[in-house]
Amino acid sequence: MGPPKPWEAWFLSLRVPPAGVFSVALVARVALVFYGVFQDRTLLVRYTDIDYQVFTDAARFVTEGRSPYRRATYRYTPLLAWLLTPNIYLGELFGKFVFISCDLLTAFLLYRLLLLKGLGRRPACGYCVFWLLNPLPMAVSSRGNADAIVASLVIMALDLLERRRVARAAVCYGLAVHMKLYPVTYLLPIVLHLLPERASDRSPRHARDSFHARFCEFLRRLRHGAVLRFVAVAGLTCLALSLAFYHKYGGEFLEHAYLYHLTRRDIRHNFSPYFYMLYLTAESEWSFSLGLAAFLPQVILLSAVSFAYHRDLAFCCFLHTSIFVTFNKVCTSQYFLWYLCLLPLVMPLVRMPWKRALALLMLWFLGQVLWLAPAYVLEFKGKNTFLLIWLAGLFFLLINCSILIQIITHYKEGPLAERLKHD
Repeated sequence: MGPPKPWEAWFLSLRVPPAGVFSVALVARVALVFYGVFQDRTLLVRYTDIDYQVFTDAARFVTEGRSPYRRATYRYTPLLAWLLTPNIYLGELFGKFVFISCDLLTAFLLYRLLLLKGLGRRPACGYCVFWLLNPLPMAVSSRGNADAIVASLVIMALDLLERRRVARAAVCYGLAVHMKLYPVTYLLPIVLHLLPERASDRSPRHARDSFHARFCEFLRRLRHGAVLRFVAVAGLTCLALSLAFYHKYGGEFLEHAYLYHLTRRDIRHNFSPYFYMLYLTAESEWSFSLGLAAFLPQVILLSAVSFAYHRDLAFCCFLHTSIFVTFNKVCTSQYFLWYLCLLPLVMPLVRMPWKRALALLMLWFLGQVLWLAPAYVLEFKGKNTFLLIWLAGLFFLLINCSILIQIITHYKEGPLAERLKHD
């Protein structure tokens, strides 16, 4: 037997018409939206996400000329409530169709990026199948979760950066950060990616340069036009929206849209390795400090990844998001979408045998099943299984770290067109 083929070999042999795959993805999402109407009316357990009702209630307050924050648990930008005001005028399904449209827009942008990187139409579509026909994004967007909007903005920014349209990319990035705070972690790798390559200098004098000298040189390079343009436009976009909504809604906008997410300490059961610690110390005077300390592993890992992989921006952002979600103080299933939307851009660059890739995928699902079992007992049986949930969360953390290590180990940097030709 020959050596095992990498998973990309299967995609390169696909004969999939892109129009057909996108059509199937659209029909499946629309069918799920209407199935959700049926389940909501007939079954005790609703299909529609509880947050979607929160969005709709906030939109109703906006149409009445009142603040969306009159709706308890609305912790988002008013822009989302404004966007969903047709829920009141046209029907409550409007927002779901917006979200599934953003889902499909994300897939189209992924497809276009893969073409830009040198893949053929059919292989590019094959990689996009992992988003288009993935049950998780299909279910999440059709249930009424707004993360599809942020995913489309992030991929649009990456697409525009790849085309060197820096100002437009900055506008999309500023919008994404305003909608959801997590893309702010991409700022460092984007800045490093936009910096001009430094000419290699291996002279003895250069080798003896002090850290201070190298740091000063780095600061001088930050004055590059593309970097300044991106930071300025993105900052002004986010700032303009924030000032406009602060002027209209006052301090409650800052509290619910930004500050709440920075100081949030969710003691309900979730995948985070920190949840049990935060649960046990909820009433402690150290609770707030422990919550802030939880950011430290994220900051260290994200900084290291930024400097190591910024040349391949899509891969760097994938690692960023995976690390951010894995080590976050709060982690739920919908957070997985934040990095799954970047997976089709990463897969062509990972030379991993398909059997190992399948084993890692099964291990990832197993980790979730082992966590869901005690979570179900806690939520529906009322038994104290917090310790088991936490141990399952730690095991899931180990699984995610192992998967990231395998992806980094099998990652091969280089232009896709050249790599696929040589492979």
